[in-house]
Amino acid sequence: MKRDTEFQKKEPVWTRDFILISIASLFITLGFQMLLPVLPVFSAKIGGSDAWAGIVVGIFTISAVLMRPIAGRLLDKRGRRGVYILGLIVFFICVVAYNWTSTILALLILRFIHGFGWGASSTASSTIASDIIPKSRLAEGMGYFGLTSTLAMAIAPALGLGLLSSYGFNMVFYISAGVVFISILISLPIKYHKPDVSPKPDSDIHSKSEGIVERTAILPATVIFFVTMTYGAIVSFIALYADQRQVENIGLFFTVYAAALLISRPYFGGLTDKKGASFAVLPGIIFVIISMLLIYLANSLTAFLIAGFIYGIGFGAIQPALQAMSVSKVNPSRRGAANATFFLGFDLGIGAGAIIWGIIAEKFSYQLIYLLAIIPAIVGALVYIKSIKKSK
Repeated sequence: MKRDTEFQKKEPVWTRDFILISIASLFITLGFQMLLPVLPVFSAKIGGSDAWAGIVVGIFTISAVLMRPIAGRLLDKRGRRGVYILGLIVFFICVVAYNWTSTILALLILRFIHGFGWGASSTASSTIASDIIPKSRLAEGMGYFGLTSTLAMAIAPALGLGLLSSYGFNMVFYISAGVVFISILISLPIKYHKPDVSPKPDSDIHSKSEGIVERTAILPATVIFFVTMTYGAIVSFIALYADQRQVENIGLFFTVYAAALLISRPYFGGLTDKKGASFAVLPGIIFVIISMLLIYLANSLTAFLIAGFIYGIGFGAIQPALQAMSVSKVNPSRRGAANATFFLGFDLGIGAGAIIWGIIAEKFSYQLIYLLAIIPAIVGALVYIKSIKKSK
């Protein structure tokens, strides 16, 4: 039975399954984000340099990138449940194993395996959410879906650094593993979309030619690649940079950043559905550029927090708009590939940024990387503008 557009707009976003996948995403992101500011410090503790700290973040991203297209293919061909839950289990085992890691080599190997779990579970969760959300409210719904992980961002980095300061690395790893285990339990009762593997005369050849990469998602994936290079600078080195500047309580940066995301995501998600992605992407990139400049100049906690808030507004505008662009025009049987393609760009940007900024920090300074991080943000804007002009 066909539904008219007016009725589709009234379809609810907050259904039972959407709430469950959102809460599961909240906990897996909580476990993930707790580790991000802690692992570079852990790397230094067991003998790693600044460059190694970047590689610890980067190698995780490399394995996640390798996993995403495979996960996307499996999601479309085999279904959502198995890929998602298996990814969560791998994630859980790796976090527990950090407790017995004592060398850089062992940490790198474990981080590499850990990236497979994150690549599978995060690709699957976004695909599951896009299955559930009404198409007419896709950007808005993905914005809401992102709010759950945003809430985790508000809590997790500060919590991780706080636990590290008070109880040490082992407590951070145990708590992280615990919340990932909760996400596994929450994921079990979800009613998952079953893949449609029946041949489609109009799209079957097209799908085969695209394979594990969804062509319609290449533009948003490319733009998010350049944007998340800036996030690689923040998540890998903001704690070390703040310490060098003698700024304490830098974990609050992530709390303020997440609070801004809570404001930005739903507003710009709705704006994207009504007026188009450009109304979110381009202003968002401008905010990101401003925040990088402010971090470069920051010498107090207040300055860092202002930069974090501006960065959150910008990133909260960009990410759901580009992700909705990735999946909005694809057949449901290609949503896994579309999400995988988008997150390929997302992860590659963080990983490439972490490695490049780590090398620059070792040769020059932490401060310089935030000035240079403006460059990829500008490139992302130019790529987007050029592609939009071509499509007109």
